[in-house]
Amino acid sequence: MSGFQIEKEPVTRVSVVFPNLLNGTISLSPEARLEEAVRLAEAVNLCVCHQEIVNLREIKPGAYFGEGYIKKLADIFKENNLDLLIVDTSLSPVQQRNLETKLHAKVIDRTALILEIFGERARTREGKLQVELAHLTYQRSRLVRSWTHLERQRGGAGFLGGPGEKQIELDRRIIDEKIIRIKKDLEKVRQTRQLQRNARRKIPYPVVALVGYTNAGKSTLFNKLSAAGVFAQDLLFATLDPTMRRIKLPSGREVILSDTVGFISDLPHELIMSFRATLEEVLAADVIVHVRDIANMDTLAQRKDVLSVLENLGLKNIEHNKKYLEVLNKCDLLETGQLSYYRELSARHPENIVVSATTGQGIDQFLQAVDRILSLSGKKITVKLPVAEGGLLSWLHRNAEVEHSRLDGSSMIIDCLINEDKLSRLNNLLKDTSGKIL
Repeated sequence: MSGFQIEKEPVTRVSVVFPNLLNGTISLSPEARLEEAVRLAEAVNLCVCHQEIVNLREIKPGAYFGEGYIKKLADIFKENNLDLLIVDTSLSPVQQRNLETKLHAKVIDRTALILEIFGERARTREGKLQVELAHLTYQRSRLVRSWTHLERQRGGAGFLGGPGEKQIELDRRIIDEKIIRIKKDLEKVRQTRQLQRNARRKIPYPVVALVGYTNAGKSTLFNKLSAAGVFAQDLLFATLDPTMRRIKLPSGREVILSDTVGFISDLPHELIMSFRATLEEVLAADVIVHVRDIANMDTLAQRKDVLSVLENLGLKNIEHNKKYLEVLNKCDLLETGQLSYYRELSARHPENIVVSATTGQGIDQFLQAVDRILSLSGKKITVKLPVAEGGLLSWLHRNAEVEHSRLDGSSMIIDCLINEDKLSRLNNLLKDTSGKIL
């Protein structure tokens, strides 16, 4: 019996090259960077047929690599019928164009690859706007490239479009107009988020933001805590659009848990700036939880990269801030000796919590630590209220953590923890009553 053959989309065969400058400094090892670049390529379904670390003494301004290596690469492309070169660094427009001319193939750099992934992963209108802004900002210096994403059905930022697809040349004026329009749209998003944050301040829900290197297990932890069913898979940048859920801590206090986009070494500047509206949730959070993959041999380098991005956002020396927690995740993948080391570290430094988001190990200790931080952030006060002021008493229970209350004649004496914003509001409410802070 004959059947219809479904025509498969041709596979893009790629070479991934990491240029290792011998006099340069990188946070991850060259092997880890190459592996990460390969995984980034695989995240957008590219077939990696060749991968290599190239040791360089200097960068050639014309085509980044020397003529000898480019000739070797051209032979590899011809022998393996490759379509695309991914260079895991930032290329200038001239270097990119010259490499394409010499190899007779498309060439993209690290920034373009990450933007392509973000383009495929963005689901919300905000996420898509932020990716497009980052894409436009990146392309502005190149002026004329393939803007195939504007007419393609599939996602992606448009760097990987093949021949036969219509190309739209955008000049600087058109790009600038689009950037202005998108920035206006994103400003509306930022204002909406600010209104949402202001609304949350009226209700006593502190925000707990999860941050961390991509694939550190943030979404798995988020799902374990909230049963939200957020997409969590062993993929780089599995989460792009922020997700929020309300959860209850052991004390009974309710908080908003926020899952954010993963960070990565050498995160393109265009992306940090474009995703600022999303990352403002981190800036405004009451507790910042840095989720680390301690089963990864480069966990310390990843930690450094995340702290660097947070510093770029304006959070200086965040690891010394009392609202900062480190979750040492994936402890279920450690050998006994490694696990003992991290448990001893956690015993000495209570801001480090050893957990497994997969098995649930250490989750209770983590929630208790969040409770502890939130308790420290409040100011302890004692309020005396007339019993008749039931509305104000109810407000206190909603907006502060009431530790103890007792009747004293016709008044209630309430001991509670309250943050500075709520304390200011309480002082205003007390002006119209005979109540007072003792």
